[in-house]
Amino acid sequence: MTLMASPTFIHFVLAASIFSQTFARLCNSPGQLRGNTYDYIVVGAGTAGNVIAARLAENGVNDVLVLEAGVSNEGVLASQVPFMGPTLTPNTPYDWNYTVTPQAHLDGRTFPFPRGRILGGSSSVNYMVHHYGSSADYDRLARITGDSEWSWSKIRRYIDRHENFVAPADGHDTTGQYIPSLHSTRGILPKSLPGFSHAIDARVIATTQELSAEFPFNPDTGGGDVLGLGWAQSSIGGGTRSSSATTYLNSVINRSNVDVLVNAYVTKLVRTGTVGGKPSFRGVQFASGPQSPTTTAFARKEVILSAGSFGTPQILQLSGIGDRAELTSKSITTIVDNPSVGKNMSDHVLLPNNWLVRGIESLDNLLRDPVAFGAALDQWQTSKTGVLANGVTNHLGFFRLPNNSPIFATTPDPASGPTASHWEMIVANFWINPAVPQPATGSYLTLISALISPTSRGTLKLASNNPFQAPLIDPNFLATDFDRYAMRESVRAVKRFVGANAWSDYVIEAVGNLAAQTDEGIDAYVRSISTTVFHPVGTASMSPRNAGWGVVDPELKLKGAEGVRVVDASVWPFVPNAHTQGPVYLVAERAASIIRGY
Repeated sequence: MTLMASPTFIHFVLAASIFSQTFARLCNSPGQLRGNTYDYIVVGAGTAGNVIAARLAENGVNDVLVLEAGVSNEGVLASQVPFMGPTLTPNTPYDWNYTVTPQAHLDGRTFPFPRGRILGGSSSVNYMVHHYGSSADYDRLARITGDSEWSWSKIRRYIDRHENFVAPADGHDTTGQYIPSLHSTRGILPKSLPGFSHAIDARVIATTQELSAEFPFNPDTGGGDVLGLGWAQSSIGGGTRSSSATTYLNSVINRSNVDVLVNAYVTKLVRTGTVGGKPSFRGVQFASGPQSPTTTAFARKEVILSAGSFGTPQILQLSGIGDRAELTSKSITTIVDNPSVGKNMSDHVLLPNNWLVRGIESLDNLLRDPVAFGAALDQWQTSKTGVLANGVTNHLGFFRLPNNSPIFATTPDPASGPTASHWEMIVANFWINPAVPQPATGSYLTLISALISPTSRGTLKLASNNPFQAPLIDPNFLATDFDRYAMRESVRAVKRFVGANAWSDYVIEAVGNLAAQTDEGIDAYVRSISTTVFHPVGTASMSPRNAGWGVVDPELKLKGAEGVRVVDASVWPFVPNAHTQGPVYLVAERAASIIRGY
């Protein structure tokens, strides 16, 4: 999700953006590389790419090159301070600064679609919510791919390697806020429960008791059972963001068998021959910019594309891998005709619902007052505690439409299963609204509605054959009756949540057209301010090995080609019941085990 940053936020993020290069094998130009041939080349040092790089390099045998188009995360204070995450996107040096094409079902609006362009990728700029989705998501993935190794009973073992559940920044008693047996303290990435308490926390929990039939308390949304509302779990440890760069990449960066090159924009895969009757792509061409010379590096074993749900299909298409008609229209010679590349995009839709509230318990004044914010930053720098050591939410939950909802008379239930959700609610103790700047005065409560099981599908297409031109991103949000119905009903549901007695002396009124009551009025409100939670998936979907659709097989090998795997969010054929970094980490851990054979 995105936040309309206040001038105070912007001031601090710009002031903090001072780089210091401390990685031993972090290279800034191709001339610093040890050569042009490696065992593996990983394209994209993001959430998945750094997992792959670390797992392939940790045995000391494999020679690994990691190519990252963005900058180093070192010295970027806002990528360390959890609450400053919203300042990192959009329209910054750390973002790809994409925008969507005009959205036909959102009043023709266009808006930013943040993606991290920095070591760690989106794990360095996201809002750090960290969980894995519904167990039904993985069982559905196993059914779709025909490979039981993707089922929840098999995939959950990677949690042990991945997460290190640590105490929250404020050291409070977490009894009843999570289920320890569902988690690991042996993994590489520190995660924790909220490290700063808000006055509204008690109201949220009281509402789960008062309205338990509709909004039950979930003691742990991070263990495969998502339904209900519970305490947020975040990729934060010791009051500091945990990204794939600070964890996985940092664990191998000092090894002599790893090179990491920043400012390396991959322009295409290079065909290196034919193996087993298939074109082999074991070369990668890259440059630092449109006017810079290109460099080509080669992989003895494999190229792993981890450029994300936008970068991966863009690179594939630029390499002649995609829909023949679309490639021909951009004067690109087709090598592998695969119409699935760049299709089947799905994403969670974000709708920020704002209420004016009484008192000064919200964080709105903190975001307006440079002195107060400066004091909070001093506290964080001194002790890694306080409000800035926390993420933007302490509570979130996943919910289903009633089984007798009239939409199910015409639309099959699109959820992954009966224990999976249709929509999510995220609670924030301040104004969040990407479409509307923070008001100059007042205190606010935000309850975000997010569409979790969309039936709309979008596309990622090339704008031209110029690799430095941004692709055409069309999520096609709210194109179906189900998606519009689910969003409409989510608005009514969050109003019922705020209607509980726990909020009676706090909430004053709904802001703007949230007050609408009719179907038509709510639909107009939804269209007017909905954007993205930036969880795109599906543009290089996984499918059964011999299926006539899909981009990769269940072992993530690129169909119709040799020498390439795709390991990132793009391989998910549907968007899971989670903020997607957790599911992507598990996919990457499994991919590493497939490649290395452990």
